[in-house]
Amino acid sequence: MAQSPENIYALAFGAHPDDVELSCGATLLKIIGEGKSVAVCDLTRGEMGTLGTPETRKAEAETAAQLMGYRSRTTLDLGDSKLCHTEKNIAEIIKVIRQYKPTVVFANPPDERHPDHIKASRLVTDACYYAGLQQLATSINGEAQEPHRPKHLLYYIQFKYLEPDIIVDISDTFDASRKGVMAFATQFYKEGSTEKPNTMINRPEFLTSLEARARSLGEQIGTMYGEGFKLTTKLAIKSITGTFCE
Repeated sequence: MAQSPENIYALAFGAHPDDVELSCGATLLKIIGEGKSVAVCDLTRGEMGTLGTPETRKAEAETAAQLMGYRSRTTLDLGDSKLCHTEKNIAEIIKVIRQYKPTVVFANPPDERHPDHIKASRLVTDACYYAGLQQLATSINGEAQEPHRPKHLLYYIQFKYLEPDIIVDISDTFDASRKGVMAFATQFYKEGSTEKPNTMINRPEFLTSLEARARSLGEQIGTMYGEGFKLTTKLAIKSITGTFCE
């Protein structure tokens, strides 16, 4: 894991490859479009998934990273279906946070259908806090890392509908974000396929439901599409006119 040449504005964690693209990809593209850099960290290889193989999922994740324009994509390989809240796993996540020193971190939500998503949420939440402790030492390639605590931690929405604290207008980036989603081709329904769906996300209606959710969230803020997030702290407004625009 090489040292990053510069700080990353946003660091998005997912329990599995495709979690990030399915849940906050359009928001990440919006950040990139505003001139900021984005990195992604998958906690596992998704090797226990019903569809695809570890090799195809790795290739798909790399393709998605290129299409989306991430500065970096890291896989920690903490064990699909074996994620545990251990000091070792937290330390590995802390290393990534201290490596990139993000202002904003995105993570799986704490209330979810998949146990790995819940565990990933807890791991990232704790790591974001502990990464700021002066007395907790970590290093990469023998080089000591400086403490860093991200200013903002946002939970994206996955299978369960959680009432968002904020909704991001993604009308300009939704279509482009679908390219990142569709990079994970082994996971989704293929037009004309006669195979019966055997996962929640390879049903023919799954991708349509993603768009429906984005449209519903967009409707709440008067736009075409939106992505919602839960906040872990109160959002401070420093500029009234900058926040409540005309």
